[in-house]
This record gives sequence, C-alpha cells and structure tokens, in this order.
Amino acid sequence: MRARGWKSRIRCLALILAGALLPTALGAWLLLRASLPQLDGRHAAPALAAAVTVARDGAGVPLIRGASRLDVAYATGFVHAQERFFQMDLLRRTAGGELAELFGPRAVPLDRARRLHRFRARALRALAALPPADRVFLDKYAAGVNDGMQALGARPFEYLLTATAPRPWRAEDSLLAVWAMFIDLQGSQEARELARGWLRAHSDSAQLAFLLPQASAWDAPLDGAAALAVAPLPATAPAWWGGAAGAAAPRARLGAGDMVGSNNFAIAGSRSISGAAIVGADMHLGLQLPNIWYRLALRYPDGRGGERRLAGVTLPGAPPLVIAGSNGRLAWGFTNSYGDCIDLVEVGFSSARPGEVRTPAGWERPREHVETIAAKGVPPERLVVRETAFGPLREAGGKTYALHWVAHAPGAVNLGHRRLEEAGTVAEALAIAAVDGIPAQNFVAGDAAGNIGWTIAGRLPRRTGDGHAAGFPLPAGESARAWNGLLAPDAYPRVFNPPGGQVSTANNRQLLGPGSALLGDGGFDLGARASQLRERLHRLGARADEAGAFAAALDDRALFIAGWRRRALAVLDGEGVAGQPRRAAFRRLLETSWNGRADVDSVGYRLARDFMWALHDGLFAGVDARMAALDPKATMALANPRWPALVARLLDEQPRAWLPPGRRSWREVQLAAIDRVIAQLAREGVPLERATWGRRNTAAFGHPIAAAMPLLGRWLGVPPDQLAGDAHMPRVAGPRFGQSERMTVSPGREEAGLFNMPGGQSGHPLSPWFLHGHDDWVRARPQPLLPGPARHTLTLAP
Repeated sequence: MRARGWKSRIRCLALILAGALLPTALGAWLLLRASLPQLDGRHAAPALAAAVTVARDGAGVPLIRGASRLDVAYATGFVHAQERFFQMDLLRRTAGGELAELFGPRAVPLDRARRLHRFRARALRALAALPPADRVFLDKYAAGVNDGMQALGARPFEYLLTATAPRPWRAEDSLLAVWAMFIDLQGSQEARELARGWLRAHSDSAQLAFLLPQASAWDAPLDGAAALAVAPLPATAPAWWGGAAGAAAPRARLGAGDMVGSNNFAIAGSRSISGAAIVGADMHLGLQLPNIWYRLALRYPDGRGGERRLAGVTLPGAPPLVIAGSNGRLAWGFTNSYGDCIDLVEVGFSSARPGEVRTPAGWERPREHVETIAAKGVPPERLVVRETAFGPLREAGGKTYALHWVAHAPGAVNLGHRRLEEAGTVAEALAIAAVDGIPAQNFVAGDAAGNIGWTIAGRLPRRTGDGHAAGFPLPAGESARAWNGLLAPDAYPRVFNPPGGQVSTANNRQLLGPGSALLGDGGFDLGARASQLRERLHRLGARADEAGAFAAALDDRALFIAGWRRRALAVLDGEGVAGQPRRAAFRRLLETSWNGRADVDSVGYRLARDFMWALHDGLFAGVDARMAALDPKATMALANPRWPALVARLLDEQPRAWLPPGRRSWREVQLAAIDRVIAQLAREGVPLERATWGRRNTAAFGHPIAAAMPLLGRWLGVPPDQLAGDAHMPRVAGPRFGQSERMTVSPGREEAGLFNMPGGQSGHPLSPWFLHGHDDWVRARPQPLLPGPARHTLTLAP
C-alpha cells in the first residue's frame, strides 16, 4: 500500500508539472509561429508607387512582380526580412565588428579584428558618394526590410533565444553586407602573406623558388600561354625542412585537407542545341543554415513596352540585385578570382620622429580613431585604430604593418552590378564587370546570341612590375611593389569567344601570359579541378544542353588522387608489407575498395587521400607550428596551394639532401606516412575496412544559433548526410564547405534552367521551406531554376 501511495503521489506530481509546463511550452510554440512570414492576402505598403505581388511556389521560391524596379526592390527587402532577417543582421555585424552585442564577450576578439577596418565608417562615406539613383534604390530596399520586420507577429526566434532585439535596417547596412563578402573571400590573404614572408626569411632564393612555384603541370589557363619554366631543385634544403611539430600529426590536417571551391563556365552557342550560350555557376562557400543565397525571379517593365525577367540568386542584406543568374538575354556567374588584393606594408619607426611611421610614401603621423565595442552583459570596450595612407596598422611577429587592401579603397563597393540586370550582350557585360563594386571575381557570361566571355568583376589594384612577386610583406620604406590606386577598367584582361567554344574557371591561375601580372597571385588553387572541369566540358561536344552542363560540375572522378593511390601501391610491395598485416590490409583496400571516384562507400579513396595529407604533415607540420605564431591561419598549404606538386616532385627525383631528418630514403618517408594514416584511424577507433570516404565526409552544418546552443542542434541542423566529392575535382564537398548553389541556364531558355542548393528558402525552423531541397542537393538531383505554380500569393499595396 505504501509503494502504491508513493507511485500515486509521483503520478500526481508529474501531472501537476505537466499542467504547469504545458502553457509555457504552448506559449513558446505560438510565439515561435508568430514570427513566420505572411504568405497570402494583402499588406499595406505606403512606400510603394503601385501594387507588387509575391507569388511563392511549393518550394517557397517567390516570383516578385511590380510596376517598377524600385517597387520590386522594396518587395525584395520585405521578403528578405520576413524570411532571413537574422542572417542579414549577422552579415552587417560581421563586417561592422558588432557581433558581441548579440553573443557577448566571447565575440569581442572577432569584433576587435573587424573594427580595424572601420567598415561602418567607410560604408557611410561610400553611401554619400553613390549616384542619387543608387541611393534611392538602397533606401527603397531598406524601407521594405523594415516594413517586413514590423509586419511579423513576433521578432525572429534568434532574438528571443539571445534575449536581444533587432535594430532597424539602414541603407549603409547593405554595403556592409558586401564588405562581409570581402572578408570571407579575401580575408585569408593576410595570413598567406605572413606565411610566405616567414618562408622568405628562412630560405635562400633558390629554395624559395622551389617551395613557392608560380604554376604547376595541372594549370588550365584561359589564354593558352606556354607553361612556365620549373625552378631547379636546390642542392640543399632549408634548415627548418622536415622539422617535427610533435609526436602526433595535427588531426586538423591529416584527413581534413584543403577546401577551396567554386566552378563557373560558359559554352558557346556554336556548341549548344539551342544556339544560345549555356552558363553554369556553382559557388562554393562555407555551408550554413539558412543557405547564404535566396533564390527568386523578378518581373517589371523594361521601359520599352515589354517586361524584364530576372531569375537567379540574391544575397539577403546586400543590395537587392540578382548576384548570379539570367535576365533573358544574358546569363552570368562567378568564382573567387584569388587575385592578390592585399599588401602588408611594414612601417618603420625612429626615435627622432616620435608618433610617426615610415611608409612607402614617406614619414607620416597616423590618424587615430576610437572604436567603441559594445558587448552584451559587460561594459563597452574602447579600441584605438591607427590608420595611415596605406591602411590601418596591425602587428604580427614583432613587426608593424599597414594593411593595404582594395576593400579600403574608395569605390571598392558600389552598385555597378545593377547594370548587369539590363545588359543584353557579353560585350556589354565584360565592360560592366570591370566597374562592379564586389570582391574581385572570375566573371563568365553568355548571351542569347551564343557569345561567351571571361574577365574579372570587381576592383583590382594597379600594380607595377610582376604582380606575382608581390605576395610577400613589403619591407619598411619599399615602394617598388606597392599597388597604387585601382586598375583602369579598360586595362582588365578579357577573353571573348575563344576558339574552343568554352571558358571555365575553378579558382585556378587564369592566365600565364602578360595579363597574369595584373592579377597577381592571392592563393590560386592547384589547377587539377580546373583541368578536370575543362576536359569534362570538352566531352559534351557540339550538342550540349543544360542537363549535360549541370552534370559537368558534379564530376567526382578522382583523377588527382589516383596518382597518390599509385604511389602508395608502389611502396606497399612485397617488402613493404612483409610482417606488416595492417599495411597489407591498407594495400588490399586500395586495390579492392576503389572505383575511381570520391564515392561515399570508397575506403580506397579515403586512404589514398589521407596518404597524401600524411606526407604533408610529415614534411610541413613543423613549419606550420612556427608559422602559427604569426597568424593561426598561416600554413604551408595556404602559402603554397600547389604543395602536392612539390611533394610529388620530391618523390620522383628523390634528392637525398631534402630527406627529412631521421629518414634514410624517400621510400621510408612514404611508408611512414601510410603508418601515420593507420595510427590516426586507430586512435579514432575506425577499423581500416570501415574507413569509408562518406564516414569522413559527412555533412555537419546548421544554424549559427546551434553553435551557441548545442541542445538545439537537432532542430537547427541538417541530417548527417554522407557526401560524394572532394577537393581537386569539380564536385567539391566537405562537411561544412561545398556548393552553396548549383545553377545552369541559357539566356532566353530560363524555363529549362536547372538549380539546387543545400538549404531551403526560409531561415525559420518551423517553415516547411527550412530544409526544402536539401535532399536534392545531397543527391545532386536538379530542380527547375524558375519558380513553379503559385501556392501562396501576397499583394503589397500602397
């Protein structure tokens, strides 16, 4: 009886607690639902000149239709705010150094680094310098954003969880969103220069030429220039060569590797079934939820009695323009150019000139600016930024540098991209690209008449001499290699209607001829991916269509890693596996679990790839550890993305002078690398036969809030999907990096265009569109580029 009494009391208590908690849970759920966007009906919008309709299809993709481009910009802001405001807020705060206001003291170090650039102050100056029509355009978008936020029934859930409130959107915030992309796409060039500077300081000129080659046999240049001469192998290695970083190789390198991506291409009408060009763009970025891009279609009068149609992706928060897509007459896409857009200029000091510094322009007294960093829950912090004519001052390795970055130049951010929406030919587009105010990108375009072309979109520094020689910190007072102003638009390199009927880029070195000096080298990829994409496009022949072109960017053949597999098999001969059962198992899996692709079920692919990276660790882990004292991102792989070609050359030529300390032969070096892979997998508790590529390459990304609140990760992240693809092949894929969108389209044939992306349209976890399309992205199933039949229609009316 006593036991039943206790059980009865426990049940009663549970019922009481459930009754008390249920209203709280219900209230939280209703509050969360209240922040979902309005999808149907009418909404009063006094800022509009005429009504605009927002018709969403079953995937949440809107067709926004209005009587003017300004009204459509307003409606785009309204939709962006209702679906993605927190994402927009993070972009402006990332560039402005204002994240700690949301996330507290732990974000202060990142805010300090961002405040060095004073991008909010630069945004205000850039806004004041815009042509009046561009300023009105941004103001109209900001009005739409703020109206969209106010129309929500509750503030977005992220602000509820962080106990903060969203602040209104301002026109300059859209410029900050563009600067956030400068940080993402060019920010690593500081660490790259520091790493290369360390190598220069600790190697002689012959060693440096060997360690940092300007090109490799994998290059696929657009200009068809002859390959560059290979530097001779020096007779001696640097004193630091092969130094160990410790007993165990850093896990972050072995099995992780290089994640550089983005492909774009254009196939001429002479090779397409329709006679129109085919343009493909799959921009690779860090993966997150919501996805960085927001897909839409726009329609508005073209001023000539017709209707302009735009389809593609926008960046919520940035100026409301189609970043990549098609306008019915012209289609375009981007990849990061990796041109050299940053110089670290060492400044000098003298006791005879207190308070002054010496730059390439002479002695000057830096201007001081006080930045106040607010952080949630703690008093604000005061930061003094000192700025010279060559940029703000920063310290690294006991030296002081002026950060000379194109992103700081007047005119680096503008709304020149608007003109692409109205361009009708590739010739027009190439001219527009040179004045576009975005981070320097490889720009490819194709038009309805079948023309294709390439150039750089975005502002480039005007350099003198060999731009490739400028990728090192400049000594104090040296001016010979410092860039001076921005490159004139008519000096930009261009390729128009090349003989092969195609252009393609993949973050590789685009040119080997004279035009290459205009770009410099900000970290070009090895070129294996570019070569493979070019070859795959050639195979489409003279009757290419959108489906075949879309598939080209999904090529996961392991052409590059196949060479490393052959090397591993060569040393795992009878002598190499004698008395070594784990090596014998390694060899067996290289032979039997290999289908020539970065397939999720392939053990052989993973082992061959890890073998290559284990060689990297055996040779460069020590120098990486020393470079990290200058900058945590500074590594040999960043200084020289072509390092696999360097290692392959050493294995082929086998110079004894370059053997790492303690190694008797290059065969021993390779066997030690294989043993390192085996040992690492054992430490991870992964049997060799289960070490599939998919087990390593599993998608693991989610909403930024999930990082701060891990218990919410189940609801704010993607399922654990194993991904095919890897670096050095068109289908670049990693757990947190990959194709942020895939798009193939012919201008004028948008209805046949193909698209997918890793996340859905909405940033709200209760929206049916939060993860809509993710499975198609994982499985590479293309969906139509254009929105389908309308399921919801919202009318915004003045």
